[in-house]
Amino acid sequence: MITLTRTIMPTRIKGTPISPEHSHATRGLVGKPAPGVDAESNRNSYLITGSGDGPSKITELMRVLQFGDSVLPVGAFSFSNGLESAIQHRLVHDMETLRQFVMTATRQSASADAIALLAAHRAGRADDIAGVLRADTALFNRKLNEEMRTMTVRMGKKLGEISNHLVHAPLLADWLRHVERKETPGTYPVGLGLLFVELGLPESDAFAVHQYGTASMILSASLRLMKIHHFDAQTILLEVNTSAEAEYARVSGAALDEMATFSPSLDIMAAAHVKAHIRMFMN
Repeated sequence: MITLTRTIMPTRIKGTPISPEHSHATRGLVGKPAPGVDAESNRNSYLITGSGDGPSKITELMRVLQFGDSVLPVGAFSFSNGLESAIQHRLVHDMETLRQFVMTATRQSASADAIALLAAHRAGRADDIAGVLRADTALFNRKLNEEMRTMTVRMGKKLGEISNHLVHAPLLADWLRHVERKETPGTYPVGLGLLFVELGLPESDAFAVHQYGTASMILSASLRLMKIHHFDAQTILLEVNTSAEAEYARVSGAALDEMATFSPSLDIMAAAHVKAHIRMFMN
């Protein structure tokens, strides 16, 4: 059995999240019909208010499903999160090494990306755009290689654009303006955190969608890159789902300066992929 990497997290973890998920009223949302041929003239804005009841459990679940769906057009299908290079270099070659790769990737994701997501969600709930921008920059600065930086900002911009089209999202619109002016990088986790604020969904739901998406991206790529049965991929995904609660508890009290990961194998694989002669995925 191989060990891909290990995570180094500072021992100081705060006992209470910065902003409790239910500390103030969630925002309401009213749906709109799909635009016709003349999209702008037929487009009705969502109505989001700072008061009123939050979404029903069914509505909340369906929103989580929609924005956590692997077919959401944010470009995730174009990336393998380093798996393609890991397979080419025989670091991943069977179900067990794939399982190790996925579990390592999701743990690293929780230790860095998810902390930025939680910070952005909490800052968004407090209407603190400066806090959102700090989370965005802090996460981008911890992406050590070009392809991982490219992946997070491309997916972040696409998520922001589609979300800003689907909902009346002042926070997202403000964040996108900063991105367009190149005042902030526009990472995917930060965009996801802001989207869930606008949808009136708690940070734990945003965390779950992010972790699921990381694993789903890799496992979807594995089905195209190696001989792996769908049952095996779903078995690994179920293990990720089972571990998500513990991962959230581990990082939910962490501050931005506690984002710390150590994943040389993943970073080397991503760097090697840039020079690869044959590539199916962007990274």
